[in-house]
Amino acid sequence: MIYFDRVSKVYKDDSIALDDVSLSIEPKEFISIVGHSGAGKTTLLRMLLVEDRPSSGSVFFESTDIHQLSKFELTNFRRRIGTVFQDFRLLPRKTAFENIAFAMEVAGRSDEEIESDVPHVLNLVDLGDKMWNFPHELSGGEKQRVAIARAIVNQPDVVIADEPTGMLDPINTYDIVQILKKINELGTTVILTTHNKGVIDSLGKRVVTLDRGRVIRDDKRGRYVL
Repeated sequence: MIYFDRVSKVYKDDSIALDDVSLSIEPKEFISIVGHSGAGKTTLLRMLLVEDRPSSGSVFFESTDIHQLSKFELTNFRRRIGTVFQDFRLLPRKTAFENIAFAMEVAGRSDEEIESDVPHVLNLVDLGDKMWNFPHELSGGEKQRVAIARAIVNQPDVVIADEPTGMLDPINTYDIVQILKKINELGTTVILTTHNKGVIDSLGKRVVTLDRGRVIRDDKRGRYVL
C-alpha cells in the first residue's frame, strides 16, 4: 500500500505543485496518472522516490513514513522501486547486458545472480538476441525495453514508468504498454504517467487525473478525460 496523506508542495517562488493530495495505491495495482504539463505528476513521483519533500502531509509505503527514513533505510527503500524514464537513461558505453548488470552490481547482487537474471529479464522484454548490442545499435523501442528490464531486474515491488512512450512511435508504444501489463500481471505495482490518450483508453485500468496540483478525478476503469 502506498498512501499520500494530504500532501502539499509549495516552492520558494510560491508556486503550488501539489495541493492537499490524498491518494492510495494498492499492491499489484496498475494506475495511470494523467494531467496537463504542470499538473503535478512529476512532483508526485518525486515524493514517492524521496527526491523531494512535502511542504505538508506525509507519504507512506506500507506503514512507513518514507520521508522519515534514515539514509541507510532510504537506500534500501529505493531498491524496492524500479524507474523507467522517457529518455531511457542508458549508459552509452555499456551493452544492454552491461546496463542491466550495472544496476544489479549497485544493489550488491552476486556474479552468479547477474549471469542468471540478466538474460532472463532480457528475454522477458523480447530482447534476448540484443544482449550484446550497445544503445546506439538499438531502436528507440529497444532502448526502452532495456530500460524496463533494468528497472525490474532487482524484483522491485513497484515500477514507476514516467512518460515511457513519449519518444516512441505507435507500434513501439503498443509493445511497451504490453510489457508493462505483463509486469503488472506478474505481481508488480505499476504507476504510469502519460499524455497518450490512446494508451490510457486501451488499458481500461484506474486513472487518476491531476489539475493544478489537485486530484480532480479518480476512475477505477477510466479513460483519458481532461
